[in-house]
Amino acid sequence: MSGFLSWISGKFQRNRFASGSAAGSHILEHRSRLLNAAQIDRNTEDESHREPLQKLEEHLFCWLLDASPRQLDEPSPHAGKVLKELRRRIEQGELEELPRQPLTLPTLMRTLSTDTASRKEVTTIILSDASLTDQVLQVANSPYFKVGDQPVESVDQAVFLLGLDGIRNVASASVMRPMLAARNSSEALFAQRVWRWGLTCARSAELIALTQRQDSTSYFMVGLLPALAYITLRREVQRIYRKKLPDAQPTAAILHEVLRRFDWTTAQKIAEAWNLPVRYHSLLLTAERPMPGETSTPLNDGIILGTREVLRHAHQRNLSDEELRSLLSLDDNQFAKVRLILSRLLDEGLSAN
Repeated sequence: MSGFLSWISGKFQRNRFASGSAAGSHILEHRSRLLNAAQIDRNTEDESHREPLQKLEEHLFCWLLDASPRQLDEPSPHAGKVLKELRRRIEQGELEELPRQPLTLPTLMRTLSTDTASRKEVTTIILSDASLTDQVLQVANSPYFKVGDQPVESVDQAVFLLGLDGIRNVASASVMRPMLAARNSSEALFAQRVWRWGLTCARSAELIALTQRQDSTSYFMVGLLPALAYITLRREVQRIYRKKLPDAQPTAAILHEVLRRFDWTTAQKIAEAWNLPVRYHSLLLTAERPMPGETSTPLNDGIILGTREVLRHAHQRNLSDEELRSLLSLDDNQFAKVRLILSRLLDEGLSAN
């Protein structure tokens, strides 16, 4: 079983589809040697986690794809052809829907990553891109980021109210938001749900990292990549169908299999194409392939908890509290704090729609 929610069953997989990232290849090679040297005597321990994770993943895909469990498992005569072509495109770097690096992202990330960055510098960079300016103001006024009751009316005000850490996350969400916006009515529901899921998982990972005194802003940015990977893969499948299967349409079952198989790889490809810092590749690899002795990471826990809370607020089938707690490496205080914040954000977000 693969997938963003399946890190436990993926711990000791030897032949996962390689990302091919130059920035992350040396990390992957080192981790692979450690994994290959490990004994697989923890499989029995991991078995108890597989069933809840499988259930949570199924519930998520039923919601994202607006499909029933039966539809996710329906066989398709086109599956082999589609998966083979998609694998070839990924291996040969020919993904047509791979999002290009936003023009202002490198400058913005360099500035925000320094301790000496000033409000004026950050404001100037954002204002240099009219589209980014508009997105920053929209995101800063969303329930996920809004501070207080007063609307944010300028970039300078956003930087002042949110601080540099807060504006890092707003900027990350702002550069990705247009890429996750629906292009047509056929992907409108999927795009809307993926964006809500991605934001919730990113905030969840960020909050968990904060409770563990880790670099929370890196986890927020990386936490958005799964959502971008999902919509990239869906669009790539649509291109494959238009070119090779013009008389057919992708089914929920094929999209389900594609998203499960190529999600981590596509997230790494995006990080590579955008020249994100090595630590971002490392966070993805650590979450996908925990080393022996590791239990989880803020990204793993963030995706699991974020997924569960999104589904709960959407009134979908879900895990019990007991099942959820068994999957997370959070203590009671951390769990209660993060879940309370996520619940509030989702409540406000839904009421604002």
